[in-house]
Amino acid sequence: MFISCEDTKQLIKDKQAQLVDVRTPEEFMSTQLPGAINIPLHEIDQVAALKLDKARPVVVFCRSGQRSYMAQQILMGQGFTDVHNMGPFSAWFQCPD
Repeated sequence: MFISCEDTKQLIKDKQAQLVDVRTPEEFMSTQLPGAINIPLHEIDQVAALKLDKARPVVVFCRSGQRSYMAQQILMGQGFTDVHNMGPFSAWFQCPD
């Protein structure tokens, strides 16, 4: 289940949620969302604890929602308790800022 773009933007505004793009660096360079950081799926298990704050919500996304689902499962397995999957990055553009 994906979190809506409205809920994503509200989490960022109200709770300083961390927006994480799990696509490849090449994909990230082609289209970046405001405030997103790039942690490719193949690196997330090694670097999430170094780059992300477990006390703040995390919203992951990718191209289709498949990699972000896997990233969500990895993060929850590492003890992140507030992790949301926005699905495809294009969902960001489905609601106003």
